[in-house]
Amino acid sequence: MNRKKIIEKTKEFLSDEFEVEIDLILPDNNLQKTLDLDSLDYVDLVVVIEDSFGFKVTGEDFKEIVTFNDFFDLIENKLKK
Repeated sequence: MNRKKIIEKTKEFLSDEFEVEIDLILPDNNLQKTLDLDSLDYVDLVVVIEDSFGFKVTGEDFKEIVTFNDFFDLIENKLKK
């Protein structure tokens, strides 16, 4: 899956799951603030990622995630493995 497809798919499920305007999901925007995530929301996010892309995600994976671009990088890198 190429990066463009990853971004499109990710924006769709984030918008649906966290009820945020898709236009707010921009590469340099802060993931946590834009989606208004709390600790339980991260659990939901992990489940959605695993269901959508078919790989496991850990809390460790999120330590370096600040922006949506970081998030897209995580998904892209996991898919390459």
